Amino acid sequence: MVYYNVNIMGNARLMKKIVNKSPISFRVIIIIALFFVGIAITLLSGVTHATTGNTPEHGRLITIHDRGIEKNIVSQSATVGDVLKEANITLDSKDAVEPSVNEKLVASNYQVNIYRARPVIIVDGNVRQKVMTPYQTADQIAANAGITLFPEDKASISRVDNLTEGAGLQLIIARATPFVFTLYGKTTTARTQAKNVGGMLTEKNIKLSSDDRVSLDQTALITNGLAVRVWREGNQTVTVDEPVDFEIDKIKDANQEIGYYAVKTPGEKGVRSVTYQVTIQDGQEVSRVEIASLTTKATTKQIEIIGAKYKTFGGTCSEWLVAAGVSDVNSANELIRRESNCNPYSVNTSSGACGIGQALPCGKTGCDMGDGACQTIWMNKYVLGRYGSWSAALDHSYQYGWY
Repeated sequence: MVYYNVNIMGNARLMKKIVNKSPISFRVIIIIALFFVGIAITLLSGVTHATTGNTPEHGRLITIHDRGIEKNIVSQSATVGDVLKEANITLDSKDAVEPSVNEKLVASNYQVNIYRARPVIIVDGNVRQKVMTPYQTADQIAANAGITLFPEDKASISRVDNLTEGAGLQLIIARATPFVFTLYGKTTTARTQAKNVGGMLTEKNIKLSSDDRVSLDQTALITNGLAVRVWREGNQTVTVDEPVDFEIDKIKDANQEIGYYAVKTPGEKGVRSVTYQVTIQDGQEVSRVEIASLTTKATTKQIEIIGAKYKTFGGTCSEWLVAAGVSDVNSANELIRRESNCNPYSVNTSSGACGIGQALPCGKTGCDMGDGACQTIWMNKYVLGRYGSWSAALDHSYQYGWY
């Protein structure tokens, strides 16, 4: 902290002396007083700045711990990494620093720990590898090496007696044996360090009642993938969470063409907690009856937008006949008039036939609703293929009411 001595009493006596020795006006006295007040405010402002600024006046005190050696440095650097560079400390790519090298410095002092990477032998079953790691605990070393440890696995660190391997430490992983465990109807993949079924039940803190049964003798050895079932004979209740499907509301949008689809509000499934009375005989479920249900999460309805506006293709019936290559225009016009009155959006409400030629089923033309040219081309191929000519198709329509 910076201290300033402001002698206000001495300044006041000086002012009085000046006034007594010379005939100075009252206005001049006021100006001099304001001058001294301004000096005092400036000095006090300097004190505040010196004590509350973001960066200490002489830098931050950084204590660096590296390989058992403590090093102090006063620095105005912005980050931990900058401080280490300033201290001429070189890091290996596998070294770890705490706080991290990207940590921004804001406090007045820091303790920086450098953990140097060193070789460690990892023995994981039949796999043996050497890694460089700065970490100290078994879990950290395994994670740094990309090795997954399950809660039932055991990992321990010990010193290596044979230094020719180039490492002073080794991590030994004792894997738990995975097996398929069905406990009161719920099947999971479990793991155990126990050698047999009885030991596994003890390890899992499972206490059997007089109605409980185990599929294997408790002396049976635990092997990889072994299936073990524990159940309770007679009537019992189980409670499970079940998903509930959401409802869907479809809103037709006349401003969007047919075929348009969008989800306005995504739906979310709900959850209900269901209690069943279950009857078990010889380890098999023979009946299940729902006796209670409670909704624990409500569904969210999904809102979907679908297009209701027909596509516009333009053109006239005469132009469509020309595009289709129809030569017997008179017969074609009359047959089309009888079928749809040349309306490419026409739909027979009873049969579902649609379009210029009232195709049934509607989709067999491969044309969009409203595409008169496409529908007329299809109708021309159909008429010539089935009847040989438009006039013959028209005669059939007169006689039977359809073509």
